[in-house]
Amino acid sequence: MELNYCVNLYSFLMMRNNKLELKIGFDQVRESLKVMCLSDGGRSFVERMEFVTSYNKVIELLGITEEFRQIFITNEVFPSDNYFDMRGELQRLKLLGTFISQESLFDLKSSLITINECLLFFSRSDDNKFPLLSALSQGVYVDKNLLNICAKLLDSKGDFNDDASEYLYIIRSNHRKKVLDVDKQIKRILNQVKKEGWSSEEAEVTVRNGRLVIPISSANKKRIKGFIHDESQSGQTSYIEPAEIVELNNEIRELELEERREILKILVEFTDVLRPEIDNLINAYYFLSKIDFIRAKAKYALQIKAGKPIVEDNTLINWFEARHPILEEALEKNSKKIVPLRIELNSKDRILIISGPNAGGKSVCLKTVGLLQYMLQCGLLVPMRESSEAGIFSSIFIDIGDEQSIENDLSTYSSHLLSMKNLCERANNKTLFLIDECGTGTDPTIGGAIAESVLEFLNEKQAFGVVTTHYSNLKLLADRHASIINGAMLFDQNNMRPLYKLSIGKPGSSFAFEIAQTIGLPKQIVDKAVDKIGSSYLDFEQQLQQLEVDKIELRKKEQEVKVADDLLSEVLLKYNKLSSELEDKKRVILKQAKIEAKEILQNASRQIENTISQIKEANANKEKTKKIREEFSKEQIHIDRELSELEKQERKNVANKDISNKSKDIGVKIDLSPIAIGDIVKIGDENTFAEVVSIKRNRLEVISNSVKMSIEKNKVIKVDKKSFLKSNAKLYSQKQSAFLSVIDELNEKRKTFKTQLDLRGERAEDALDKLSQFIDQARLLGEREISVLHGKGDGILKTIIRDFLKTNSEIKTFKSARLEFGGEGITMITLN
Repeated sequence: MELNYCVNLYSFLMMRNNKLELKIGFDQVRESLKVMCLSDGGRSFVERMEFVTSYNKVIELLGITEEFRQIFITNEVFPSDNYFDMRGELQRLKLLGTFISQESLFDLKSSLITINECLLFFSRSDDNKFPLLSALSQGVYVDKNLLNICAKLLDSKGDFNDDASEYLYIIRSNHRKKVLDVDKQIKRILNQVKKEGWSSEEAEVTVRNGRLVIPISSANKKRIKGFIHDESQSGQTSYIEPAEIVELNNEIRELELEERREILKILVEFTDVLRPEIDNLINAYYFLSKIDFIRAKAKYALQIKAGKPIVEDNTLINWFEARHPILEEALEKNSKKIVPLRIELNSKDRILIISGPNAGGKSVCLKTVGLLQYMLQCGLLVPMRESSEAGIFSSIFIDIGDEQSIENDLSTYSSHLLSMKNLCERANNKTLFLIDECGTGTDPTIGGAIAESVLEFLNEKQAFGVVTTHYSNLKLLADRHASIINGAMLFDQNNMRPLYKLSIGKPGSSFAFEIAQTIGLPKQIVDKAVDKIGSSYLDFEQQLQQLEVDKIELRKKEQEVKVADDLLSEVLLKYNKLSSELEDKKRVILKQAKIEAKEILQNASRQIENTISQIKEANANKEKTKKIREEFSKEQIHIDRELSELEKQERKNVANKDISNKSKDIGVKIDLSPIAIGDIVKIGDENTFAEVVSIKRNRLEVISNSVKMSIEKNKVIKVDKKSFLKSNAKLYSQKQSAFLSVIDELNEKRKTFKTQLDLRGERAEDALDKLSQFIDQARLLGEREISVLHGKGDGILKTIIRDFLKTNSEIKTFKSARLEFGGEGITMITLN
């Protein structure tokens, strides 16, 4: 009995593992795809669909499905009828002496029209719109002459046209004439019978055994010559074919037989024309079947709200809002919503050990990982956020449920051990293993020890895995091994119900006693169980929970401190800038006042001179005049000296912005080497520092406390980065007293912050400035997913914005929005 449900390169050349598919629920996905196929050919592709380990092949399969999904989304008119798979019939017709049936000819005609419409669709489409689907149509050919012949032979209902051949036209013309003659004569005879009273007035011509007959009362049946075909159940009415029309009916019957012979001849002749094209047609029907298969995959993706994640050519899982499609469908039928899964496995954290209460969602989490990864590597779009990252594994191993076998003398635990043996023998750094309730089925102490050893062995092999457990020793593995992490299915202790949400980084409690009380197990039984297990174990469980609560609270406080620090630094920068501007304005005002005072004194001096001149003319006292002049001169000298001091102070302030002012307030060293991107510079004469993010000729773009600005090179001083970081750490503790008020300001900003920036109609330079500020504000508020509305237009603004995003170190990824949400007119941005 095969217990290792593992799909890998060593197992039957990647043949399908039915038991693995049954365990993860992929068999139901396969059945759903079959239902959505329109042809047996498409269903055969679904049946042959298999797990793929080639990165390029997976990318191709996902890309083709995504292109067809876009056809559905954009409501493109694509053929959706007459997907018949005629390959079996065409193979039969290769044999000489065979001919196609009328029914098969009609299916052939209809499906060839569908194939031709598919080819026309891709030939009319822009090559860049559906490149992968268009590539499938290359080399597919349908002879137009064959289509014309089919159209000539059959009408839209599948009947032969009268002009399918000249002789068929003659036969049918004669047939219609004979039928018309019979109709006239039998109506004449019926009217005569009614007139003689041999039949009721309501009697009408009817058909018996394919012949036109008239109903006559059985008492008068000998009064008319003819052939009796039938009589009523009561025997009172006989149905007679009059002798006058028997011969005509015989001629009609002969014409009908002649028509059948002519149609048979036409089918044979058509088959002879068809036979040389069979190989091309088989290729065309292979194309149609594959299109049917891809169409079903795209339709299923729309049904389960699936998309194409970012696929990497390595082993990783970084999924956002992943959902089990079968479970989600079942919940929706009961008007319930599924709780999405957030999970990440990478080279640093490879093995996730999930613990938590029973019926809390551990096994569902396990199956979700297995199903979605299997779907992805079968070329199916998966229900998760499209910004998720997915890798490629060479094998998937799953051990879920009880596999005991009386026939093979295997107990439950023996079957699990055999599965572990096979896994350990075949596991490598590209294996993904999923083990439910690891170590159960035997003595908990022994089972837990073996399970611990197995996981350590798999960790040494650098395999990736998700494991569920209730064992405490497995929960503690993460403390001893760097690549093993804990996860917990969250539980609402207030309402005593599972939340079905995975939280990575902490172990979970089983909440066995709490659940037992909730379902009504007698209190004395629960209390006795608590006494038996002892308080130390309960204390351990409680400590785990309290530790996690403390960690969450600590992270929250840490985030608040970080945000508050950034906000405070921003406020201080604004304060320093305003203070500097006020000082500059103060100096300008004082200088202007002194100049005005000097002008006033000069005017006064001139008036005094005029007065003295007048006094001289009047022979005034010379000594007194001299004294007055000296006093005015002294005042003017005093004002000149003050003006000189103001100008000197102003020159000094400008000089302070040069390299002589070395940030001596906090002891940061000056670096005289050329400024480069990533360097720390000091701005102005205050203790304001910033990081250089770009250099454009004589201007720098810098970021200081989440504020981005542009400044001339000669207005900054490069400082030693290590010295700055050391000094900055000392200043960190001095800012904490102002954090609480800043947090309130941050919360207000979060309430009004919009995650989409509208740049339509903006000039390129203004748009980039606004976008830069928008990104800075989003990072300050902790937003990672934002978008920019730039419109489609001629694409100039979109190109400028995306070129800017490519060079911005704060941007992790960006892409166009999904078509239904704006397409190329909106750019979705993920921040680091």
